[in-house]
Amino acid sequence: MKVRIKFAKYGVMRYIGHLDIMRYFQKCMRKADVDIAYSSGFSPHQIMSFASPLGVGVISNGEYFDIELKSGSAKSVMDSLNSVMVNGMEILSVKKLPDGVKNAMASIAAARYTVMMKEGCEPENTDDSKVDDFLNREHINIIKQTKKNEIEFDLKPHIYEFSFDKNAYRMLIDASSSGNIKPLSVIEEYARFCGTHITPSNYQIIREEFYTYDDDHKLVPLEALGEDF
Repeated sequence: MKVRIKFAKYGVMRYIGHLDIMRYFQKCMRKADVDIAYSSGFSPHQIMSFASPLGVGVISNGEYFDIELKSGSAKSVMDSLNSVMVNGMEILSVKKLPDGVKNAMASIAAARYTVMMKEGCEPENTDDSKVDDFLNREHINIIKQTKKNEIEFDLKPHIYEFSFDKNAYRMLIDASSSGNIKPLSVIEEYARFCGTHITPSNYQIIREEFYTYDDDHKLVPLEALGEDF
């Protein structure tokens, strides 16, 4: 069966890169004795695919990866994995996916973020009263760096929700392969709109959740497509 696993990454583990996280979970599967399926051939490997890489230093309460499971229940897999997790990693849910559901990476449509000042950093002069004016503009153009050059890019259709209060920004933004905007790009443009600027290193990014579209074309968390087993 195809299974979707949701996990949190925080504490010192936020400084571990994506490739090492992949290797970490491969070892955890063996250590927890999870009955995961392997590919065929001369060099079999665990059938496992992650939703999206998480930047080094970013905290997350909603990361996902899919595996193929040969046997077991959601509770047994979750309990077994959590028993071997290090501090800063936690399994939050295990769901069975119905046939025909795209893998986690291909399913992503949006992501929710909280971005807040790091402890000890001075508050920056950004006006929370200008959020509505910022969002009501016809276009929110930025210069976006691509692999080959720089292009002008309109953020407006890719920002689904945005708010700011007490030095914490909250947003729901496009995370699909065709959009995939960065939360700091939104914040930097908002600061420019307010006539100031931010220092990106002063902020802690927290990815709260990944979303996909359900049959009614409504945004739902990736885990919502699965069911208990």
